[in-house]
Amino acid sequence: MASQHIEVVQAFPFSVDKLYAFLSDHEKLVAIFPAKIKRVRDGQGSVNGVGSVRRLGLPGGLSLEETVTKAEENTLIEYTITKGGWPVKNHYGVMRFYPYEGGSRLHYTIDFDSALPGTGWVVKKALETPIRQGLKKLARQGL
Repeated sequence: MASQHIEVVQAFPFSVDKLYAFLSDHEKLVAIFPAKIKRVRDGQGSVNGVGSVRRLGLPGGLSLEETVTKAEENTLIEYTITKGGWPVKNHYGVMRFYPYEGGSRLHYTIDFDSALPGTGWVVKKALETPIRQGLKKLARQGL
Protein backbone atom coordinates (compact mmCIF):
# COMPACT_ATOMS: atom_id res chain seq x y z
CA MET A 1 0.00 0.00 0.00
CA ALA A 2 1.30 3.40 -1.03
CA SER A 3 1.94 6.20 1.42
CA GLN A 4 0.09 9.45 0.80
CA HIS A 5 1.53 12.93 1.22
CA ILE A 6 -0.37 16.21 1.48
CA GLU A 7 1.46 19.52 1.35
CA VAL A 8 -0.19 22.91 1.66
CA VAL A 9 1.61 26.25 1.85
CA GLN A 10 -0.46 29.33 2.64
CA ALA A 11 0.52 32.94 3.32
CA PHE A 12 -1.42 35.07 5.83
CA PRO A 13 -1.59 38.84 6.38
CA PHE A 14 -1.12 38.50 10.14
CA SER A 15 1.85 37.71 12.38
CA VAL A 16 3.21 34.27 13.19
CA ASP A 17 2.26 34.59 16.86
CA LYS A 18 -1.39 35.34 15.98
CA LEU A 19 -1.55 32.51 13.43
CA TYR A 20 0.07 30.04 15.83
CA ALA A 21 -2.24 31.04 18.68
CA PHE A 22 -5.27 30.52 16.44
CA LEU A 23 -4.27 27.19 14.85
CA SER A 24 -2.90 25.70 18.06
CA ASP A 25 -6.34 26.12 19.67
CA HIS A 26 -8.03 22.79 18.89
CA GLU A 27 -11.55 24.12 18.82
CA LYS A 28 -10.69 26.89 16.35
CA LEU A 29 -9.58 24.32 13.77
CA VAL A 30 -13.20 24.17 12.59
CA ALA A 31 -12.22 27.25 10.57
CA ILE A 32 -10.11 25.07 8.30
CA PHE A 33 -11.60 21.60 8.62
CA PRO A 34 -15.29 20.65 8.29
CA ALA A 35 -15.68 18.67 11.49
CA LYS A 36 -16.93 19.09 15.02
CA ILE A 37 -13.75 19.50 17.05
CA LYS A 38 -13.42 19.37 20.81
CA ARG A 39 -10.39 19.22 23.08
CA VAL A 40 -10.84 16.15 25.27
CA ARG A 41 -7.54 16.24 27.17
CA ASP A 42 -5.35 19.17 28.15
CA GLY A 43 -1.68 19.15 27.31
CA GLN A 44 1.33 19.28 29.59
CA GLY A 45 2.25 22.87 30.40
CA SER A 46 -0.22 24.27 27.87
CA VAL A 47 -3.87 23.43 27.38
CA ASN A 48 -3.32 22.73 23.64
CA GLY A 49 0.33 21.64 23.94
CA VAL A 50 2.10 18.29 23.96
CA GLY A 51 -0.20 15.51 25.11
CA SER A 52 -3.39 17.40 24.39
CA VAL A 53 -6.04 15.44 22.53
CA ARG A 54 -8.78 16.66 20.22
CA ARG A 55 -11.76 14.64 19.01
CA LEU A 56 -13.01 15.21 15.49
CA GLY A 57 -16.57 14.28 14.62
CA LEU A 58 -16.75 13.74 10.88
CA PRO A 59 -19.65 13.38 8.44
CA GLY A 60 -21.27 9.96 8.51
CA GLY A 61 -20.83 9.59 12.26
CA LEU A 62 -17.10 8.85 12.03
CA SER A 63 -14.90 9.98 14.89
CA LEU A 64 -11.18 10.10 15.57
CA GLU A 65 -8.77 11.53 18.10
CA GLU A 66 -5.54 13.37 17.38
CA THR A 67 -2.78 13.88 19.94
CA VAL A 68 -0.20 16.69 19.84
CA THR A 69 3.24 15.07 20.00
CA LYS A 70 5.39 18.19 19.68
CA ALA A 71 4.69 21.90 20.05
CA GLU A 72 7.19 24.73 19.75
CA GLU A 73 5.46 28.07 20.22
CA ASN A 74 5.22 30.13 17.02
CA THR A 75 7.27 27.51 15.15
CA LEU A 76 5.87 23.99 15.02
CA ILE A 77 2.98 21.67 15.86
CA GLU A 78 3.19 17.91 15.24
CA TYR A 79 0.32 15.50 15.84
CA THR A 80 -0.88 12.00 15.06
CA ILE A 81 -4.15 10.07 15.08
CA THR A 82 -4.25 8.03 18.29
CA LYS A 83 -7.79 6.66 18.18
CA GLY A 84 -10.11 5.83 15.29
CA GLY A 85 -9.49 7.23 11.85
CA TRP A 86 -9.92 4.03 9.87
CA PRO A 87 -9.01 3.59 6.98
CA VAL A 88 -6.17 6.02 7.75
CA LYS A 89 -3.16 4.62 9.58
CA ASN A 90 0.33 5.89 10.39
CA HIS A 91 -1.00 9.47 10.23
CA TYR A 92 1.52 12.22 10.95
CA GLY A 93 0.66 15.92 10.63
CA VAL A 94 3.08 18.85 10.85
CA MET A 95 2.34 22.58 10.87
CA ARG A 96 5.39 24.82 10.46
CA PHE A 97 5.04 28.58 10.98
CA TYR A 98 7.31 31.22 9.39
CA PRO A 99 7.43 35.02 9.16
CA TYR A 100 6.71 36.02 5.56
CA GLU A 101 6.51 39.41 3.83
CA GLY A 102 5.18 41.29 6.85
CA GLY A 103 2.79 38.47 7.76
CA SER A 104 3.22 34.74 8.11
CA ARG A 105 3.32 31.51 6.17
CA LEU A 106 2.10 28.07 7.14
CA HIS A 107 3.69 24.94 5.68
CA TYR A 108 1.31 22.09 6.52
CA THR A 109 2.09 18.47 5.69
CA ILE A 110 0.21 15.27 6.38
CA ASP A 111 1.59 11.80 5.70
CA PHE A 112 -0.46 8.64 6.09
CA ASP A 113 -1.07 5.13 4.82
CA SER A 114 -4.40 3.62 3.89
CA ALA A 115 -5.60 0.36 5.38
CA LEU A 116 -7.64 -0.32 2.22
CA PRO A 117 -5.51 -0.82 -0.91
CA GLY A 118 -6.36 1.62 -3.68
CA THR A 119 -8.27 4.09 -1.49
CA GLY A 120 -5.45 6.35 -0.30
CA TRP A 121 -5.98 8.88 -3.09
CA VAL A 122 -9.66 9.26 -2.11
CA VAL A 123 -8.77 9.91 1.53
CA LYS A 124 -6.03 12.30 0.42
CA LYS A 125 -8.50 14.32 -1.64
CA ALA A 126 -11.08 14.30 1.18
CA LEU A 127 -8.46 15.75 3.57
CA GLU A 128 -6.55 18.07 1.28
CA THR A 129 -9.40 19.91 -0.43
CA PRO A 130 -11.18 21.26 2.67
CA ILE A 131 -7.90 22.10 4.41
CA ARG A 132 -6.65 24.04 1.39
CA GLN A 133 -9.99 25.86 1.04
CA GLY A 134 -10.23 26.56 4.78
CA LEU A 135 -6.73 28.05 4.93
CA LYS A 136 -7.41 30.29 1.92
CA LYS A 137 -10.64 31.47 3.54
CA LEU A 138 -8.85 32.14 6.83
CA ALA A 139 -6.21 34.21 4.99
CA ARG A 140 -8.94 36.28 3.30
CA GLN A 141 -11.30 36.75 6.24
CA GLY A 142 -8.82 36.92 9.10
CA LEU A 143 -8.83 35.46 12.57
